[in-house]
Amino acid sequence: GVVVMELLLQRVLQSGARIARPGEFAERAFLNGKIDLAQAEAIADLIDAASTQAARSAARSLQGEFSQQIKALVEELIKLRTYVEAAIDFPDEEVDFLSQDKVVNDLHVVTKRLEQVLQTAKQGALLREGMNVVIAGKPNAGKSSLLNRLSGSENAIVTHVAGTTRDVLRQHINIDGLPLHIIDTAGLRSSKDAVEREGIRRAWQEIEQADAILFVVDSTENRNDWQQQLQKLTVFSKPLIVVYNKIDLLALSGQLMNHGNSYRQVRVSAKTGAGMDDLRSELKQLIGFNDSAETHVIARVRHLHALQRAQQYLFAAEEQFTQSQASELLSEDLLQAQNALNEITGEFSSDDLLGTIFSSFCIGK
Repeated sequence: GVVVMELLLQRVLQSGARIARPGEFAERAFLNGKIDLAQAEAIADLIDAASTQAARSAARSLQGEFSQQIKALVEELIKLRTYVEAAIDFPDEEVDFLSQDKVVNDLHVVTKRLEQVLQTAKQGALLREGMNVVIAGKPNAGKSSLLNRLSGSENAIVTHVAGTTRDVLRQHINIDGLPLHIIDTAGLRSSKDAVEREGIRRAWQEIEQADAILFVVDSTENRNDWQQQLQKLTVFSKPLIVVYNKIDLLALSGQLMNHGNSYRQVRVSAKTGAGMDDLRSELKQLIGFNDSAETHVIARVRHLHALQRAQQYLFAAEEQFTQSQASELLSEDLLQAQNALNEITGEFSSDDLLGTIFSSFCIGK
């Protein structure tokens, strides 16, 4: 019972013990080398997982799958740095350490592997962070109805009165393990109503911050009625799907015309649910989500930033060497790439590199 546990805990504390700090056990495991930093973060991600797929991916990261991918990249960089720095430190050796073909080929191999890990991390970040998707369009296009259909519940008020939605409405949904934060906004139009104008201002603010946009149009309306708004949205250069809603009314108004393929298009009826599976599929493709759960590991935004920095350093290293064969600059870029990867796991030091050099080459005898 709770009371007995409380009494026991009080007696333990009176005897000199203390309450563990939040995350202290995971912290001690990291400090004692039982797990690395990415695995420690995966513990929190496993607890906070919002879907079965996210939980399984976090468990794989906790078991070290993501860390092993990073460590493999670091080992490749160590080998290459060993090769380059040995040539810098021991220029009198007869061996031609800096063979241009070998360096360029090795750089290409490491860069390609890093790109693969980066793609895996992007999928993992999607599973953990989700994506902010804004529903935008004219009043009465069916934005709130679409939100209700996607979420499976009546969260937004739906009426025939234009401009019903005045404020931003947020709803968290899950599509095949992919968490999405759907944001319904006020209808985009000119208005004299002060409250509605504020809602429209907030709508544009959400559009500017969105990861992707669902632009909802009434299929029965003329294209010229919403084309200008669509052009404004494309200025933001964000992933965009034009959702032609109310296809259940097309029998009364004529067939929808195909106006080109410059953006993704899908036809739905938020009222009947027709075409919603196509919309969910388009959303996953738009975001670049791969629902093959076996390949997923959980990742954080900081992991993506570290991988992207490492990638940029590798690009710079290849450019430095191919243009000027400046081995010192090449070595520095490789070091910075390695340091960026080290931020993910918190492992490896310069002393280890020195040991690797002397164990790999018979130098100094």
